[in-house]
Amino acid sequence: MTTVHLPPPRPREWLALLPVATGLYWLLADAGGLWLLLALLPGLLLIGGGVALLLLPGDARTLGPMALGAALGALLTPLAWWVAGLADAFWLLLLSIGTFLVAGRLSLLRAAQYDGMPEPERSTRMDAKVALDELVLGYFVGAASLPSGALAARNCEDAARLESAIAEHGWDEDPSRLHPAPQAPEDTQVERARLWGIDYEILRFESGFQPPAPLPGDDRWLRGEANRHCHVRLLRHPGPPRPWLLCIHGYRMGPAWMDLSLFAPQWLHQRMGLNMIQPVLPLHGPRSVGAKSGDQFLDGDLTDLLHAEMQTLWDLRRTLAWLRRHEPEARVGVLGFSLGGYNTALLSGYESDLDFVIAGIPVVDLASALWRALSPAHLRYFAARGLDETRYRRLLAPVSPLSRPPLQPVERRHIFAATGDRIVHPEHPLALAEHWQVPVTWYQGSHLSVRRERTMREAVRKAVDGAGWALR
Repeated sequence: MTTVHLPPPRPREWLALLPVATGLYWLLADAGGLWLLLALLPGLLLIGGGVALLLLPGDARTLGPMALGAALGALLTPLAWWVAGLADAFWLLLLSIGTFLVAGRLSLLRAAQYDGMPEPERSTRMDAKVALDELVLGYFVGAASLPSGALAARNCEDAARLESAIAEHGWDEDPSRLHPAPQAPEDTQVERARLWGIDYEILRFESGFQPPAPLPGDDRWLRGEANRHCHVRLLRHPGPPRPWLLCIHGYRMGPAWMDLSLFAPQWLHQRMGLNMIQPVLPLHGPRSVGAKSGDQFLDGDLTDLLHAEMQTLWDLRRTLAWLRRHEPEARVGVLGFSLGGYNTALLSGYESDLDFVIAGIPVVDLASALWRALSPAHLRYFAARGLDETRYRRLLAPVSPLSRPPLQPVERRHIFAATGDRIVHPEHPLALAEHWQVPVTWYQGSHLSVRRERTMREAVRKAVDGAGWALR
């Protein structure tokens, strides 16, 4: 069991006056109507975040709006120059950047430390990386459609029905009963596409996912038309077969420009010489059923999340079945980030014929991650109805990567994580490391800095070399 070291509670945080002052400056720098239109959003976010930080110094959700407002303010300073003049724009930029860095530093000062991980470094560079995490976390929480009213009540009712179904079918004792192996798709379409000078193919086929037994929310889930179709990007070299890297993206990703930016083809495909196969997760990108990529995956009902993870595992295995039908001797490794790290770890318990698995900045306990984002009103309501974090975790156990042992040899399992990660806290990779019986490779950075970190590339190179892949 990993020991956690919590910092002592901090007194009232007087640094909160900086975002308040910056927000007021934004709102009062000019009296024109055009200026108010420009300044309203960053100003209110900064003031709101600063006041909440001052009055509620222990609330972990206060830094997100503060970082978001500061970043938005910094981005809007060119327009501020045009509307209010150079002097005001200069001070607004300086104060916004200062507030952004303060958000990162305060986040680090609040962070728990765990045995088995190095202490995050204290530097301006690290503050900026961590503040970027807080910014995105603020967006995730602010944009989430948490179940409320009748939906919250239905969530609790579905939890009881789901608990009965899990016990009846024995999915808690053997999760594999919930996850039958899919067949390779028969009817497929492949078309060519190009983005940023990168040529790739798009493979499409029917998902064919059906829950193996009646579950709460089945009818709602299967109504999502776009989600019924798998969308897989392929980057393959001509000539003799090459190893394939299965790339699993994170939450709210899915559009081609985002996924190709994270899994850089210039490096993985062109320089390392790998073939790449990149499935889009259910409810993401072209498979979205909501206004934003990923809607209803983590911010929907409990049953939505269970279905999403069941279908994710099904679709990943169906994609591998397609690949192996066309290349029976294909050598495949897996790389996933964040939610993709979760699904890399989940896949490792069901597919033995993988040369390696790399879980990058992996979330592994969705109950813990989601409970951090709930409002006090949601927490009180769910607790009163018997749906606490422990029960939520138990209901998600059939789709947890910690419920089954990995099928790859220990030397083929790899984990890397960030010391300053504020989106996926260090207890997640540490829990997976204990389950996989391998160490975590840490880098001094945050969740969002991963694509620029040398450690990530070194982990991929180590896995490729360890698998004995002969590359150019």
